[in-house]
Amino acid sequence: MEARPTNAPGDATRIAREAVAAGADLILVAGGDGTINEALNGMIGCDTPLAVLPAGTANVLARETGIPVSPPKAAAVLNHMQPARIATGLVRNRDGSVRRHFVCMAGAGLDAHIVAYINPGMKRMLGKGAYWIAGFQSITRRLVELDATLPQSTHRCSFALASLVRNYGGDLEIARNASLLAPQFGLYLFEGSNPLRYLKYFTGVVLRNAARLKGITATNVTRLALDPVNGDKVHLQLDGEEAGTLPVTIEVVPSSLTLLLPPRYLAKERSRWTT
Repeated sequence: MEARPTNAPGDATRIAREAVAAGADLILVAGGDGTINEALNGMIGCDTPLAVLPAGTANVLARETGIPVSPPKAAAVLNHMQPARIATGLVRNRDGSVRRHFVCMAGAGLDAHIVAYINPGMKRMLGKGAYWIAGFQSITRRLVELDATLPQSTHRCSFALASLVRNYGGDLEIARNASLLAPQFGLYLFEGSNPLRYLKYFTGVVLRNAARLKGITATNVTRLALDPVNGDKVHLQLDGEEAGTLPVTIEVVPSSLTLLLPPRYLAKERSRWTT
């Protein structure tokens, strides 16, 4: 086994790509969702499995799948993990050029604005708490809007979430119609530029009935386009990391990554999506 540290953004992608080319049997990532995202972008389409030792702020992928969030505990169960071929999401620029793959979620609008402008020092000091503080601070400003174009309709919203996981931010479940084993996004679109609407939306998410609230569209798609409106700058986040601005298209890439997952998670999700 060879340990390769990362020193700058993009290092994990390069290291993973080099390891795959060298014939690595396994790529083990010790880090948070952002580092995992970088690594998988060097592995798309290959057969080499990716395994995770969580060491980040939210650890969404670990919490979604039941991987222990303590690195020593995750390492202790590594030999019991099973490989599964999963879909990833792919973000493209309007000219068709590839921007980035993701394994958990793509968010545009409100949450991506928070990710783009959160204070790094506060994030280091408070962890997930920094995002909550930044989120509540957002109720003082008008929210920018975007158009989400689906195969048969277009929806104006201020927060669009295309997710392959139910977990959001490590603490909540939003896309309850999503699964790593289903080659489709759980899509949630939150309407309205008035931030006070999100008090109702947040309550719905906590009570796990957001899909039934007026102003929220919940569905499943394999492709969508996101465009800014009114000349506003609309941010995009992928797996919890800032990823530029709109416009973009987002699509599912079936069976594009091999991920080592806990047997209990696999059994549960296979039961959900084959019955």
